Amino acid sequence: MTTLATARMGAAWKSAHAPAAGVPRWARVAACAIPFLALPSGLWRIAGITLHLPIIAGGDDLQDGGSLPGWLPIEIYVVLLSVLSEGLAFTAVGLVSGWGEVFPRWVPFLRGRRVPPLGAVIPAALGAAALTLLWTVAAVTIPLGRTLQGRPAEGDGPMDLHTWEGVLAFSAYAPLVLWGPLLAAVTVAYWRRRSGRA
Repeated sequence: MTTLATARMGAAWKSAHAPAAGVPRWARVAACAIPFLALPSGLWRIAGITLHLPIIAGGDDLQDGGSLPGWLPIEIYVVLLSVLSEGLAFTAVGLVSGWGEVFPRWVPFLRGRRVPPLGAVIPAALGAAALTLLWTVAAVTIPLGRTLQGRPAEGDGPMDLHTWEGVLAFSAYAPLVLWGPLLAAVTVAYWRRRSGRA
């Protein structure tokens, strides 16, 4: 790749991620923080399950590799899950950037067209509601020694808070509690800005 091509890609990246007009500073900070909230859990999963580091309490059954039903090894699944989570978290940046208002050039059939506000607000609001519910329930049930379904957890699970491994796992997932509320706040700011109600 030539220096000119690299410079053009850098300029395109910078202009695409520049804050859209009228974005409050708090919204930009919140949107940019969201991918960093998802990062610790992804790194923990990759380190413990894909790289087999001894950081998972009661994780001996995961250390032998194993696979999900079908053809996909669990190590590959964990990497894909972590990359997908990070990608979804990164979409929050679109709510404060130019590519959240105008489709980028690389999107077939839509390039250069304005993003319909509800086309961004509805998925973001549904995601914020689901994330808030999921991680709030998890943050309450796990310290109480229960599963997400409310049943008592059996044995020493990966988030047993009586072990250093469990504390590490809980600490890696704890930032996810903020993902839903921050996404909701950024979504409201996006809706107010795009609908002229700011």
